[in-house]
Amino acid sequence: MFLSVFGSIFGTRNSRMLKKYERRVRSINALESHYQSLSQEELQSAFHALKQKVQNQEVSLDSVLNDSFAITREASRRIYNKRHHDVQLIGGMVLHDGKIAEMKTGEGKTLVATLAVALNAMVGKSVHVVTVNDYLAQRDAEDLRELYEFLGYSIGYITGSTSEEERLQVYASDIVYGTNNEFGFDYLRDNMKYSLDQKVQRHHYFAIVDEVDSILIDEARTPLIISGPANRKLENYQVANEVAKKLENEKHFTIDEKNRVILLSEEGIQRAEELFGVDNLYNIENASLAHHLDQALKANYLFIKDKDYVLQNNEVVIVDEFTGRLSEGRRFSEGLHQAIEAKENVAIKEESQTLADITFQNYFRLYDKLAGMTGTAQTEAGEFLQIYNLDVVSIPTNIPVQRKDLNDLIYKSEREKFHAVIEKIKELHAKGQPVLVGTASIEKSETLHELLKKERIPHTVLNAKQHTKEAEIIKDAGNKGAVTIATNMAGRGVDIKLTDEIKELGGLYIIGTERHESRRIDNQLRGRSGRQGDPGVSQFYLSLEDNLLRIFGSDKIKGIMEKLGLKDGEHIESSLVTRSVENAQKKVESLHFESRKHLLEYDDVANEQRKAVYRLRNQLLDSEFDISSKIAEDQEVVVSSFLAQQDITPEIHSQNYDLQKLQAHFQESFGAEIEIKDLENLDYQELHTKILETLNENYNAKMSVLEPDQRHEIERIIYLQVLDTTWREHLYMMDNLKTGIGLRGYNQKDPLVEYKKESYNLFLELRNSIKIETIKTLHLIKLQAHQEEANKQALQNLEEEFAPREISERPFGGKIARNEVCPCGSGKKYKQCHGKSGPKKGLLARKTQ
Repeated sequence: MFLSVFGSIFGTRNSRMLKKYERRVRSINALESHYQSLSQEELQSAFHALKQKVQNQEVSLDSVLNDSFAITREASRRIYNKRHHDVQLIGGMVLHDGKIAEMKTGEGKTLVATLAVALNAMVGKSVHVVTVNDYLAQRDAEDLRELYEFLGYSIGYITGSTSEEERLQVYASDIVYGTNNEFGFDYLRDNMKYSLDQKVQRHHYFAIVDEVDSILIDEARTPLIISGPANRKLENYQVANEVAKKLENEKHFTIDEKNRVILLSEEGIQRAEELFGVDNLYNIENASLAHHLDQALKANYLFIKDKDYVLQNNEVVIVDEFTGRLSEGRRFSEGLHQAIEAKENVAIKEESQTLADITFQNYFRLYDKLAGMTGTAQTEAGEFLQIYNLDVVSIPTNIPVQRKDLNDLIYKSEREKFHAVIEKIKELHAKGQPVLVGTASIEKSETLHELLKKERIPHTVLNAKQHTKEAEIIKDAGNKGAVTIATNMAGRGVDIKLTDEIKELGGLYIIGTERHESRRIDNQLRGRSGRQGDPGVSQFYLSLEDNLLRIFGSDKIKGIMEKLGLKDGEHIESSLVTRSVENAQKKVESLHFESRKHLLEYDDVANEQRKAVYRLRNQLLDSEFDISSKIAEDQEVVVSSFLAQQDITPEIHSQNYDLQKLQAHFQESFGAEIEIKDLENLDYQELHTKILETLNENYNAKMSVLEPDQRHEIERIIYLQVLDTTWREHLYMMDNLKTGIGLRGYNQKDPLVEYKKESYNLFLELRNSIKIETIKTLHLIKLQAHQEEANKQALQNLEEEFAPREISERPFGGKIARNEVCPCGSGKKYKQCHGKSGPKKGLLARKTQ
């Protein structure tokens, strides 16, 4: 059999795995005649029967693999006249086993995936197929729709233009095609939803990643980030400021300077309601207004210019109360900074902050089973195993590769190199042999474009700007006399087919104008030629001025060139030089691996916290979750925290309790009154019990006006809103922590260890903050008795208030110009506000580490 020839090439372990798969191929082939004899209806019934047995848990997927593969192959033969080769069956088994199938270009990986997809979708959970761009996701889904529907499956695809309603329908399909970005962002967006019904992704069962090296290696240094402004309505700060200025001290409110508390009187509340134009300031829909007013009063009457803060370049800068120095970059929290900006009539600045983020490594590790396909994975086999626990299995080609891979040609200067490349293109073009020229950057492709224009050689330039056009251009790259310039990755996933005439001319000629930092990318470029046993040639033209050689490997090669005394235009060509170049590439690959590993180590810390927060979030979304018990449990924690803030602990004698301070803060924090005489002469435990009882009585009295379902919904929504707000603030602090943690290394401390310690402490604070802010908010809101519609509308308003808003797209399409006013409402130019960190698509931003 064909595999015995390749055993020594692919190594002992690879060889053993291939032999195991080969035995199974024989069993699948033995079923072929039986399934060929069946009618269409009988073939479909046979597959349906297998599916029913799997779903009834009568049999395992492994036990039905042979029949499933044989039926899928027969269905493909009938529908597309494409029969899966033996090596493609092996590829399907590798994917089913949760491994990476390394298969050369042109071996039909798209068809290989159908075998594992059809088998694994039998359990009734969605199988996700991940591609590198929207074009391929749509193309593959549409091309394979007939096959999957023949087998009784529903199929859909996700692209950047898919609406939220359409996503719900697509993710309900048995098979979903889409890009890594779309799957990752949908996961993050799902964990910002306020109802389980709104979540689009059902589960993370099985994913097959096409071009797995590109997605899990090349893009792994770039986390997925959803970012946006911290608050929706900037005008609320200004309105609240105007109201605060019209309220009178001692008449409408009292100031407790010692405890830095401001309390509204009944008359003050009525006056504020008149000025705001609302019936009840403490109704649930006015919760944000009440908060803004509280901060506006503090800004106007407790925080003094040139003492607590200064104005510098029309910005509010905090004065550190301990050192008296300016704390540039710091901002007061909970909207106080914005309230002071409104008071001083300067631009109110809403910081763009991280709302949710995850790395590709941690997203794809959510899946119960993960598999991948690519033409180039062995160079990163160690990383795949270490990070993703994915084995790489190199699968031989169906027909031996005929392409000739020539040694690299190295020139002294880039000018000489490009001259040689142009001469070679002229020679090949003259005889009609198609040539594909790979460049490492768009800049270099434009340089070649200009040189070819001067020589009047017709050519096409492709530098990965538009995926649909990309595919069409790459498809035509094998036509007679075609000259195509492309960045190395452009058009990935599209085959270049050759006519018999072109094969006689020698096939597609690949010219690489520069070695990439990764050997995989070079192998991808080579792999464009020589598909399915076609003839072809590949050769790289290099110079000592190329980035890779200049930085990592030119000394040894330069020495050789100087000894040989090469003249202008001459080159050297030897396997020794090629090995030196590969060693330079290995150095760069090692550096990049460390960078990706470093990012993952840091994200692993955040990932555990993310999972804990998302678990709580999912509980809150569950209608069966007993939220009333959760709130009662949290009230006890909040009372302990509240007493500690008043310097009341079990160790302090009751005679030293400042009950006046406690009373003032109790009213500000919970909107309820407590008599000092009821607190006198109580020890710590008695005081704790008394306050807890008072809170419970007040809370239950307030909530008694609601039906149980309505109470549950209000508690759930408010808990979710507080959770989301505090989680975003936590992410903001984590970002700041990560930015500065590297400096700890100068103090002989391991930054990662320090990051783990600091982030753990921040997470403990987060857990407490969620409980405290939830209980405070629930106590401060006022409800309308027997006005279900008003309360329902109030809940809707609150959801809208907290919803993140898109800021980086025009309402009617098109990008925002850098000098236009930012739509977030800051009043700044876009380039100085949310355009600072580069272009973003909606709220979705990619941040490179």
